[in-house]
Amino acid sequence: MPHVNLRQGRIDYEERGGGRPVVFVHGYLMGGEIWHDVADRLAPHGLRCIMPTWPLGAHTTPRTDAADATIDGVAATIAAFLDALDLRDVVLVGNDSGGALSQLVATRHPERLGALVLTNCDAFEAFPPAPFSLLPAAARIPGFVRAALLPMRSRAVRRSRFGLAAFSHADIDHLFQRWLRPAREDPRVLRDLVRFTTSIDKRATIEAGRRLHAFDRPVLLAWGTDDPFFKLRLAERLRDTFPDARLETLAARAFVMVDRPDELAGLIAEHAASTGAGAAGAAAA
Repeated sequence: MPHVNLRQGRIDYEERGGGRPVVFVHGYLMGGEIWHDVADRLAPHGLRCIMPTWPLGAHTTPRTDAADATIDGVAATIAAFLDALDLRDVVLVGNDSGGALSQLVATRHPERLGALVLTNCDAFEAFPPAPFSLLPAAARIPGFVRAALLPMRSRAVRRSRFGLAAFSHADIDHLFQRWLRPAREDPRVLRDLVRFTTSIDKRATIEAGRRLHAFDRPVLLAWGTDDPFFKLRLAERLRDTFPDARLETLAARAFVMVDRPDELAGLIAEHAASTGAGAAGAAAA
């Protein structure tokens, strides 16, 4: 698997296709492979789909001891990854807590971005959303995160309405089993997960929300309407805050990329084709 060695540590990634870069940002306790179905559909459109596994608990290479594993540090890692690959005119695509991270990148490190796509994700005061709002404080209790992972060994728990079934209509249990393994088996990965979890704070997304009006690149909000956590009104608020944003809805839960890969890929392909340097040049001609 290709990787980039950053000051913050190694980032493994996969890619499909070639052309304008589309970089995906997954959420908490997930890996880059959650985007496979969308990337496979986007690659024929002349897009270079890059799917890193960010240090959010499913990564297999722990952060360095000196690395900042907090939300601020992971946002900086995303920006450093774009720099390391010298990616330009990037379409950044975020979901779940990866959407919150994408907002931090857009407001703090926008230089390499040409467009932004947010699917169901944390924003404003909803970071984390109910019923997970107590998780950052609970994660400060020694041993809590490790103990919280133990029930997830059970498929019944994973597929319950408090587990994966709440996030997707599809069955991605095989992926989630893989994502849980690094934090269960490597105490250094667990350490990274705890550091990130305890850093989750709505003040970060509230601050980003105050600065979204300055992000002048085109924004697509592709929002699943069956999501019990990230309601449509959150997407409508984001749309009204960005200066150049449109909202499209899909019959999906939070993991829109799993529930509706064809529709989401079509929206991203259209968004990429109508934005960025290439589209601007065509319009000028």
